[in-house]
Amino acid sequence: MTDLSSSSLRSEAHKPTGNSPPPPPPGHVSISLTPPSPTPPSATTNLRKISLLPLIFLIFHEVSGGPFGIEDTVKAAGPLLSILGLILFPFVWSIPEALITAEMGTMFPENGGYVVWVSSALGPYWGFQQGWVKWLSGVIDNALYPILFLDYLQSGLPVISSGLPRVASVITLTFALTYLNYRGLSVVGVAAVMIGVFSILPFVVMCLVSIPKVEPLRWLVVSEKMKGVDFGLYLNTLFWNLNYWDSISTLSGEVVSPSETLPKALFYAFLLVVLSYIFPVLSGTGALPLDQRRWTDGYFADVGKVIGGGWLGWWIRAAAAASNMGMFLAEMSSDSFQLLGMAERGMLPEVFARRSRYGTPWVGILFSASGVIVLSWLSFQEIVAAENLLYCFGMVLEFVAFVRLRVKYPAASRPFKIPVGVLGSVIMCVPPTVLIGFIAAFSDLKVAGVSLAAVVIGLVLQPCLKQVEKKGWLKFSVSSHLPDLMA
Repeated sequence: MTDLSSSSLRSEAHKPTGNSPPPPPPGHVSISLTPPSPTPPSATTNLRKISLLPLIFLIFHEVSGGPFGIEDTVKAAGPLLSILGLILFPFVWSIPEALITAEMGTMFPENGGYVVWVSSALGPYWGFQQGWVKWLSGVIDNALYPILFLDYLQSGLPVISSGLPRVASVITLTFALTYLNYRGLSVVGVAAVMIGVFSILPFVVMCLVSIPKVEPLRWLVVSEKMKGVDFGLYLNTLFWNLNYWDSISTLSGEVVSPSETLPKALFYAFLLVVLSYIFPVLSGTGALPLDQRRWTDGYFADVGKVIGGGWLGWWIRAAAAASNMGMFLAEMSSDSFQLLGMAERGMLPEVFARRSRYGTPWVGILFSASGVIVLSWLSFQEIVAAENLLYCFGMVLEFVAFVRLRVKYPAASRPFKIPVGVLGSVIMCVPPTVLIGFIAAFSDLKVAGVSLAAVVIGLVLQPCLKQVEKKGWLKFSVSSHLPDLMA
């Protein structure tokens, strides 16, 4: 029986070097259920940790970045269902996901996040599958932001709407934002705060200016009495705009006092996200006559122009551009540190664990940026649908891992613990799992086929990497500063 007391856990960094037993074989994943020992000084020199305020805005950008992209809920289902969805969906999905992230993220405060959770509960094979689908989903998600950036600007700059100028704009923007990620999390954190404030302010102004123009009866309109509701677009848009709460866990090792900071940041970010969605939709649908066809990504700039004038429309357009930069930065940070965490656990070649002089995983950043450029040719709706399905697969593994660890290690240290037992944990995971079933059921067959193919690639990729490791073609290793627990 495994002893889970703190005194029984030892970091490999603390093992004697004389006649010490050999380290675990390369690629072996060993997980600790207590906070890891501090990273050796040589690994943390000159690295600045993320504090509460930047972390709040990093989560805000991971999940939302503002109401940009939520317009399609009105197009798909009309004002009433859009408003109800924004109120009810957080209780079905966002709150359970954020709570699980807070508990598991403080239980395993190291880079890699959900990969470590699943590895601990289900073994390294499924941990790798979790990392594969979540990384791929994140890269697909990041491919959206250059597209949204250009969608908001193209009405004022028609030249970037298509052709070579659009392609050049996507590539240039991707490289510029990739460089900012390379410069370090401290730079990304400050940028996230500044961009977040700038992105929210025009909607505060829009909501205040719209108050005299609002007609509450407009909120009660349903899309052609339910006959014209596009439930696939409706659910996918809500899901895309209210998920990814767990993404911040992949850089838990870069957070100041994660056991205290992470739960607080998730709580404040949740309030910020939900309010930044509901009030602009109430303002836009209540102050303007309904034209559902126009409610698509980029339409809030037109809403602001009608409500407040051209200056407000341009401010929202500029805020949208800035917001997409913030979301890109946050997502790439999450994706690249996930790869670093997987490499430190021996799941990926050691090269992915290398850091730049700014403390950033530069190989993971370049790898993620390449994926963004390859996928940026897809349409907005195709990208959302594809990433949602992959994300759903990863979330099922997270729910299973969450319940499994509650059963397997009930007495393990959990600095933040959801006040429910094993049965409560199961019940809490039921509504979001049912929602995943609905999203899968409304998926386009083409998108479902592509997503399934991506999952199959991951199932084969892990054994292939094990063979590469066995042949010695690439070097794999488990970082010595990580705790060693043979569970």
